[in-house]
Amino acid sequence: MGEYGYAGKILRADLSARRASTVSTAEYSGRFLGGRGIAAKIYWDEVPPGAGCFDPENRLIFITGPLCGVPAVSGSRWEVCGKGPHSPARFSYGNLGGRWGAALKFAGYDGIVVQGHSETPVSLFVHDGTAEFRDASALWGLGAIEVREALKSELGSSARVVAIGPAAENRAVMATLLADNNASGSGGMGAVMGSKKLKAVVVMEGREPVRIARPDDLREVTAHYRGLKRSFPTDGWEYLSRWSRDPTLEPRLMPGPEMKKEPCYGCLGRCARKVYVAGDGRRGKFLCHSAFFYQPWVDKHHGDWNDAAFEATWLCDNYGLDAVAIDLMISWLHLCHQAGILTDEGTGIPLSKLGSAEFIQTLTRKIALREGFGELLARGLHQAAEDLGPAAREQAGLAGHLAEPGYHPYGPRLYNTNALLYAMEPRMPIQQVHEIGLVMAKFSAGTRGLTLINADVIRTVARKFWGGEVAGDFSTWEGKALAASMIQDREFVEASLILCNFLWPITDCDPSPDKVGDPGLESRILAAVLGNGDSEQDLYRTGERIFNLQRAILAREGHRGRRFDALPDHFFNLPVQYDQANADCVVPGHDGQVVSRRGAVVDRDGFEKTKDEYYALRGWDVTTGLQTSESLEKAGLPEVAQDLAGRGLLA
Repeated sequence: MGEYGYAGKILRADLSARRASTVSTAEYSGRFLGGRGIAAKIYWDEVPPGAGCFDPENRLIFITGPLCGVPAVSGSRWEVCGKGPHSPARFSYGNLGGRWGAALKFAGYDGIVVQGHSETPVSLFVHDGTAEFRDASALWGLGAIEVREALKSELGSSARVVAIGPAAENRAVMATLLADNNASGSGGMGAVMGSKKLKAVVVMEGREPVRIARPDDLREVTAHYRGLKRSFPTDGWEYLSRWSRDPTLEPRLMPGPEMKKEPCYGCLGRCARKVYVAGDGRRGKFLCHSAFFYQPWVDKHHGDWNDAAFEATWLCDNYGLDAVAIDLMISWLHLCHQAGILTDEGTGIPLSKLGSAEFIQTLTRKIALREGFGELLARGLHQAAEDLGPAAREQAGLAGHLAEPGYHPYGPRLYNTNALLYAMEPRMPIQQVHEIGLVMAKFSAGTRGLTLINADVIRTVARKFWGGEVAGDFSTWEGKALAASMIQDREFVEASLILCNFLWPITDCDPSPDKVGDPGLESRILAAVLGNGDSEQDLYRTGERIFNLQRAILAREGHRGRRFDALPDHFFNLPVQYDQANADCVVPGHDGQVVSRRGAVVDRDGFEKTKDEYYALRGWDVTTGLQTSESLEKAGLPEVAQDLAGRGLLA
């Protein structure tokens, strides 16, 4: 029986030696909580800075948090972490939902750490307290969905599967892994799994419940959480999508009975996570960016909804490709085709038929198999553009998501606080930028009388969550350094618990008198589960520790402070025209006045001055942006301070 909130063990699987062992979760959980925190600590301790992402020394870390498997708190997400294949290769992570994480917890493990390399395809089968290495040669070459169905057919429906497709086998940099409920993990972790010849990890769902220290307190706080009824307008992302710009219209993306809700384990189902059934009977997830990315091109090609949009999502899942990366790749290919840089004949891809099923079938196959022109694309957009020359590089700077030139979800041209968040992460920090972006999407709808979120609510959110009311004025840089640091600390806690980012933190809340949520609710839930007395501020200090640890990892891998805390040039040069969840680009300005950011760019001087303020708040060196011994020791990381000092990586 595990500790309160934890299964109590982490499974270690050495593929080179075909040996499994366990360690106690308690070695890590006291200081690093779970999820990203524990993964970062294991990575810091075990992955040499000079190791390549495809080297046996790299770790592939599947990890849950202390709230995983606890009903009704939306805390059963899980992460996969390791050194990713993007250039430069460095620590990265993917965040997944569904049921696989809870199944791992119920099987008696808080995580799995995979090391080494198998010479032949292998799967890891976790059941009845044991870990078994199985030959997976017959599965090699199959799609991730096909592998999952094959293993479930063999082992039964209670088998929970995370698998890779051909893109990961061939080490495409945007390769993902796919789990039950079509939960996908990005950050290049699929390519790492493929490099280890690990085709799948199967967990037989056990019967070990999560131990709760204070059951009565948990029932009370979860009843309160249920009563908040926080969700998106019209209880779904359809409302916020670019294809419902007229708010008086019913969403037309997901008509009829072919859509069915499919919440993650232990969730209230208040997001748009659904299953779509195509005309040919295939089923698959239809959620967020991965569902919508091909739709605007389908609209242009077909004039209305067509199953080609679902086909794109299904193909990305089965081949194991990051739909967000493919979205940006498509935009770049389109721009290059328009500019005469690329042709149908030269690429072997029907660029002139963008929006058709034929186009997306050809593109995904070529990238996943590294076939023909797909060999170039499998290296990633920026490397492909670099290899093709100056004209292609220029178009890469203009590419955007969802068929909108230059559009970047929740980008800093719209919400300037997010500039710091983008600049300091090894990948798109979607969980962090959601904190502002999701409530501001409701503010945008509120300006049209469709929600109760107005400028007064945003000011109160800013005061409670972002350090002061001025953080809710997006016409100034004032208060943004403090807001960014608070968001980072809180979101690193969320990524370690691991709570669903669609629903947590509860910044806005219609039932409350001021329409604003409670930033202390996470600490109350955790205290009920673990039985400790950690306060809201205690949790933020833990988040600060984990954030500083990740920063130190990146420093060992080449990140050098201020000059690396940078944004792509297009944020400074290409004006924003559109945001998916805020089509009018409206934000609260001075004294709550509604202003539009359409046509705005990031002010370079304002950004650099805000970095000065941010570094000072963190206790880092303002000139270089490097951590200091004092700041790391204050964060509870004396061993990290000693290591970085010995490498000359502190100010």
